[in-house]
Amino acid sequence: MKFEDLLLEIDGFGRFQIFILFILCLPRINLPMHFLLHNFLAATPSHHCAIPHQEAFVNLTMEEVLLISIPQEPDGTYSSCEMFSQPQFHLLLNSSLQPENNSIIQHCQHGWVYDHSQFTSTISTQWDLVCEQRGLNQATATFFFIGVTMGAVIFGYLSDRFGRKAMLLVSLVFSLIFGMLSAASVSYSMLAITRTLTGVALSGVSLIILPFGMEWVDIQHRTFSGILTSIFWSIGNMLLAMVAYLVREWHWLLVAVTGPCLLSIVCLWWVPESARWLIANGKVKQAQRHLLQCARMNGRKDFTVSPEALRRMSTNKKPGQSYSYISLFRTPVLRKISLCSGAVWFGVAFSYYGMSMNLTGFGLNMYLSQFVFGIIEIPAKMIMYVLVNRVGRRQSQAWALILTGLSIGANVIIPKTFTSLRPVVAIMGKGFSEAAFTTVFLYTSELYPTILRQNGMGYTSFVARLGGALAPLVFLLDEVWRSLPEVTYCGVAVCCGSVAFLLPETLNVRLPEGIEDIEKAQVKGPPQISARKGVPLQSLLK
Repeated sequence: MKFEDLLLEIDGFGRFQIFILFILCLPRINLPMHFLLHNFLAATPSHHCAIPHQEAFVNLTMEEVLLISIPQEPDGTYSSCEMFSQPQFHLLLNSSLQPENNSIIQHCQHGWVYDHSQFTSTISTQWDLVCEQRGLNQATATFFFIGVTMGAVIFGYLSDRFGRKAMLLVSLVFSLIFGMLSAASVSYSMLAITRTLTGVALSGVSLIILPFGMEWVDIQHRTFSGILTSIFWSIGNMLLAMVAYLVREWHWLLVAVTGPCLLSIVCLWWVPESARWLIANGKVKQAQRHLLQCARMNGRKDFTVSPEALRRMSTNKKPGQSYSYISLFRTPVLRKISLCSGAVWFGVAFSYYGMSMNLTGFGLNMYLSQFVFGIIEIPAKMIMYVLVNRVGRRQSQAWALILTGLSIGANVIIPKTFTSLRPVVAIMGKGFSEAAFTTVFLYTSELYPTILRQNGMGYTSFVARLGGALAPLVFLLDEVWRSLPEVTYCGVAVCCGSVAFLLPETLNVRLPEGIEDIEKAQVKGPPQISARKGVPLQSLLK
């Protein structure tokens, strides 16, 4: 008997599962509020060089002082990073006679003056992360995603070793601690370190929630639970826009997006450990207790199961045997899955964060862009719910990512004068991007066996966060060619989307328990039957 058969006896999607999914969705709201926080935390308002006071300026207005002190760009705006070495008083007579001698132009010598009409303060204004220091501003997001990358490796292994619930609790506690320390940062170095550590901690939340919930749900509702969990990411996306609109000071913004972790920590008390993981690791008595609790809450009070029956259900894992990331590459089928899914995850994250961190590039207000980008994700998820069950995981994943890249590429071609069309294409691209992200979480959870599921999620999340870490740095390529960042995002998304066609289909297939369930498709033998439609597992894995 397989675990899915056991779930059917206790109701694989009853009140117990709904209760667990609701609690697990609470920390899911927190994730985008940190992952996309860079848009507001490190926002750079309009600025110009600070001009030291001179006696000759006494009778001049501020506009006249700027005119004679700061060179103008071709569009008539004042330069953000340069100033005249000496006041150019002749410009008061004719402002169109901009000096052609570059020797009198120098970089800002006395700091910068910022427009505080939109932001009270950001880390850019706090530590002057502009002009020559612009790279440090973008690096803040990279530091965070480097932390997420490291956390994926750490929590992927630990949650397979010590359990889903324990590691989720550890992740939430440290997210709260480091998030608050970030808000209290007194230097850029302190902020960079604490944001990196926050990324490490939040990676566990991102990594564990979806597989944790899915391991309690039957095959018929697996897709629904994955989509439901993902919708709360979109809710967090929209909440971030509203919180950032209300809180314009970066210290308090960090406090506002970190505080909800405390509620998640309290609520996690009522969530039991994954019975599937407990059985796979030989902890059958604890699994029996949780299964009986599930049966009672779902109204199946006559359900009974013995520890011996659960022990026979366990995988062929030998006592003392442990698995690591190396196990993902030891067998041929699992190795192919790991390499291809890693490439897909990289493309998904790289393109998603490339679009999400370019809120001002499509002609909309940044708060409105953030909110619209969040709300468009919900219908995208609803459409994917239908597609992954009708078309399958593989086709949905591949085409969602390819269309993301094509949407980004389309905005390279569309002239900026098409102010109505560009935002529409960008919003469509964001919808495709979110559809790809939603599918990849669900798809990957179904590709790996229980004994390696969190290792697999950890590995793919590691690769994805490399994409997330590189995405903000690609914006610096606009100094080479203005459209180079978008071309890069487009090319990577299309190529990685094409790789998804090499992955096996998992629609209506039981979650594999051991490595042998993955490799079995390549040898002769009786077919494993899908719990829903009687489809041989071998044929679905080709």
